Amino acid sequence: MNTYKTSEIARCIGVHPNTVRLYEELALIPEPERKANGYRIFTDFHMEQMKLARTALQVEVLQNGLRKQSIAIIKTSASGDFDKAIGLTKQYLQQIENEQKNAEEAIIIAEKLLSGNGQEIDNTALTRKEAASYLQITMDALRNWEMNGLLTVKRKQNGYRIYNQEDVRRLKVIRSLRCANYSLSAILRMLNTLSYNPGANIRQAIDTPKENDDIISVCDKLLTSLHYAENNAQAMLSQLKKMKKQFGTNPPF
Repeated sequence: MNTYKTSEIARCIGVHPNTVRLYEELALIPEPERKANGYRIFTDFHMEQMKLARTALQVEVLQNGLRKQSIAIIKTSASGDFDKAIGLTKQYLQQIENEQKNAEEAIIIAEKLLSGNGQEIDNTALTRKEAASYLQITMDALRNWEMNGLLTVKRKQNGYRIYNQEDVRRLKVIRSLRCANYSLSAILRMLNTLSYNPGANIRQAIDTPKENDDIISVCDKLLTSLHYAENNAQAMLSQLKKMKKQFGTNPPF
């Protein structure tokens, strides 16, 4: 069994030595033994566990507890329970696939609504409260969408907002995409693209941040991020099976 210093582990994995220490502190790798002088002694198990952790944390997909699941997988593997970690990874992969399905279905719904194929309500004008009730969303969500520029609503002479059929259709699109965890900025980007190019590809518009965007979150490119997360989950599964074969039921801590 090979042994390594902190700096050697860090160099092989491609991280700063402080990252190795942080992973130990967070229980993402088991606590290593120490020499008489206090220096840590890492093993091949630590090396492989670091690889697993780096793969699992590569994509920050946070929705519906996915991040927590990936952390649980890492910690379970660090404890040496590979069978449980493999089971958790299969569940994690299944949820990623479900999220992908939801994201794709939301785009299909948005396309139908934007094309005018969605069923419209009879009312020609709704108050904010009525619109929120009809769409089954909170008034706070409605305010938030308007504040972020996703919708501009006309007002009566008394200043009250009135939502017409076109507004309701747009709100249905926003609601469907938000339920699938697309970010507000991604939805706004798509809507703005369609405003000057009605024939634009919705899928591409919502998943392609502009070069001049200052901050880009995972949900600003949700489809791409979920694709990467799926690939990483498959790699985690392979890594865990390799570790189980290599270290068996008694990993050298």
